[in-house]
Amino acid sequence: MLTRRCGVLGDPVAHSLSPVLHRAAYGELGLDWTYDAHRVASGGLADFLAGLGAEWRGLSLTMPLKREALALVDRLTDRAGLAGAVNTLVLEDDGTRVGDNTDLPGAVAAIRERTSSPLATATILGGGATATSVGLALADLGVRDIALAVREESRAADTLAALRAHPAAPDVVVTSLASVGGEPAGFAADVVVSTIPASAQSPELVARCAGAPVVFEVLYDPWPTPLVTSAAGRTVVGGLDLLVHQAVLQVELFTGRKVAVDVLREAGERALAARTAG
Repeated sequence: MLTRRCGVLGDPVAHSLSPVLHRAAYGELGLDWTYDAHRVASGGLADFLAGLGAEWRGLSLTMPLKREALALVDRLTDRAGLAGAVNTLVLEDDGTRVGDNTDLPGAVAAIRERTSSPLATATILGGGATATSVGLALADLGVRDIALAVREESRAADTLAALRAHPAAPDVVVTSLASVGGEPAGFAADVVVSTIPASAQSPELVARCAGAPVVFEVLYDPWPTPLVTSAAGRTVVGGLDLLVHQAVLQVELFTGRKVAVDVLREAGERALAARTAG
């Protein structure tokens, strides 16, 4: 009997906690499966997939492969099609490649774990694939006004189109991450979502986010980011929250079995603590 293999692909990928989380899940489920990180640069996904054997069952995809995978699957789930991004690739026994997106339902679960407050307005910092998935999740949760704060509007075109195509038809506008002369205006929203690097979170930008009662920081390393540090007393949804909730869904898609989210969260917290101590 084949030992099943799974893994996470991306560039960079060495920092990924996904191997820790999935291995913890397989141990909890008593499965003799493997899960490793593989560095695959932009343009390299097709060759990687072509070299896989029958033992491979599933792949987690991160930057810059989520949109590249769209042309390489045999079937897309509705949520992956809506997001225009694949973060989960299920390899069926008959060779069929199924593209899915667990970031979207994972974000819904992560937000609702931390707050039950109604959310009507949102500002999303950044306009990439993760911004798309979280934006769609917010639309699922009832957000009807979304502002995408980006450096260049042209780079957010795919995200803008995907959010506007959501069945709830949210009102989506594009604004600038940079201040435009004088005192920069704040981002007035029920929730601010950051999908940008910690290094891009300048004091000025952080100050513009001070009015949001809920902060969703999709990063988990480094932690805390400047945005999170400034959010004392407010509700914070973290990148680890998103990672563990979407990973639980991936595990179920790969193995057909469910695992408790706390098993993955505890494994992730231990790994992050070890990094900090080291």
